[in-house]
Amino acid sequence: MVGELMEKFLMEIGVYGLWHLGCVTAACCAAVGHRVVCFDPDQTTARAFGRGQPPIEEPSLADLTAAGIASGRLRCPDEAVQGLGGIRIFWVTFDTPVNDRDEADVAFVRAKLEEIVDAIPRGALVLISSQVPVGFTRSLARDWAGRGLRFAYAPENLRLGKAIEAFSKPARVIIGRDGTADDALLTELFAPMCARLEFMSIESAEMTKHALNAFLATSVAFINEIARLCEKVGADASQVERGLKSDVRIGHQAYLGPGAAFAGGTLARDLRFLCGFGQSLGLGTPLLEGVLASNELHGDWAHQKVQSLLAGGGSVVAVLGLTYTAGTSTLRRSAAVELCRQLAAAGISVRAHDPGVAQLPEDLAAIMHWCVDARAALAGADVAVIATPWAQFRLLGADDFLMAMRKPQVVDPNWFLAKALSDDSRIGYFAVGSMSQ
Repeated sequence: MVGELMEKFLMEIGVYGLWHLGCVTAACCAAVGHRVVCFDPDQTTARAFGRGQPPIEEPSLADLTAAGIASGRLRCPDEAVQGLGGIRIFWVTFDTPVNDRDEADVAFVRAKLEEIVDAIPRGALVLISSQVPVGFTRSLARDWAGRGLRFAYAPENLRLGKAIEAFSKPARVIIGRDGTADDALLTELFAPMCARLEFMSIESAEMTKHALNAFLATSVAFINEIARLCEKVGADASQVERGLKSDVRIGHQAYLGPGAAFAGGTLARDLRFLCGFGQSLGLGTPLLEGVLASNELHGDWAHQKVQSLLAGGGSVVAVLGLTYTAGTSTLRRSAAVELCRQLAAAGISVRAHDPGVAQLPEDLAAIMHWCVDARAALAGADVAVIATPWAQFRLLGADDFLMAMRKPQVVDPNWFLAKALSDDSRIGYFAVGSMSQ
């Protein structure tokens, strides 16, 4: 029965761009029975992935990749012309680069597509999932007219550290396409993973991605502004969060947990896209611009809190967690790394540990002392910061902080250890919007 189900959904697809999005896409599609041929302009990355070695750490990704290769459903040939001949869908999965201002380098994606266009067989459907602005897919279709290709857009839906689950079991999949001619093909692609497919126009799907991330970013900035006010008026932001989510018009799944500023480029990138559209079209976007400004202001919360605690004496800070988010090895655009840089620049001694980092890059190794575990990082510290909420840190109890630290002061922006520490009078516990401020 399982074999029959797999055969029913079996098709051959090409995946182009092998970083986080592409590797997850390829491995998950192979796992549900599709045959996947993978490519990347960087042959070193492609060959390593073809040996079962993804370029990025993600729970279960390496095992899923190895299983796909062993089954023969996942392969990475050296040349596109050798592997794309039988594909029905050519899936574009580059992680669009962003600069330090969260501006996306869309030209990078377009340039890489131009390098491979002659190898895409006529009759294939080009499916874009890279992070691109409204109009990109239509522009590509217009410029490639006459090549016998069709075009669709399905925005990526990954979450670092939970990418396999997010891709394999999404609540719904947004799909933009022209007309309904390819609906059956796209259903065949996505049906093994999701029954709810939301079909719409290409431009609407592209805008949905921008609008979704902008809405989430607005929610984060909103609750963090409320939390900062809570600190000054004696309210508890976690209780305010509970009050908000108990309203049926908001709901318990709302993105309203007081904590750190959003970072890494994902949410901010789409805000930048939308603000850019407004500027080019002469339309004001004061709300969206305000979200960016609010988030930038909030981004310094942890640094300011640490500095205020050290004002009473002390110069050693333990930073637990360095990666962008728990479950990955990604350090780029990490708020925790930025905090370490700020502290080191101020002459503060930084002791750090992260379960997902085996070795620090040279530039970071030069500004901090790397510790083999969390307890070692806490030794002799005046302040501890729970910078990235790894599950392993929940094993730390109040006594671990009390015995190891010179001063038991814990800065926990995301309330990660609130249950264990917030009510312990022996420890100074500080979270965004907590009454202990």
